[in-house]
Amino acid sequence: MPLFEIETDNHIIISWAQDSDSASAIVTDAYPSERVIRLTKRPRDTWVISKAALGIPNAADVCDSARDCLSKAQGDKVHAIRLYMHETGVDLEQARKAIESNMVMGW
Repeated sequence: MPLFEIETDNHIIISWAQDSDSASAIVTDAYPSERVIRLTKRPRDTWVISKAALGIPNAADVCDSARDCLSKAQGDKVHAIRLYMHETGVDLEQARKAIESNMVMGW
């Protein structure tokens, strides 16, 4: 089954689907008020996001720390960001990027 990248006004969704129509239906089910603005069939069956591109240095430590903070905060993003800033000493923007990138990866 092909992998599709589906961009809406507020989200980028990566999902397997049989075809373009099925991929669009994923958006309709999950976000009925959003419109598909770009739909791309990926050339391979995997998706990779570079942590360096997200501005996250030293990826292994960030993941473990960010996921630990998300767990302690029970998924509360703002609380997790505060915890992350306190535990790592990074600024607000770095903490936000670390927590948000780990939220989308599933913690």
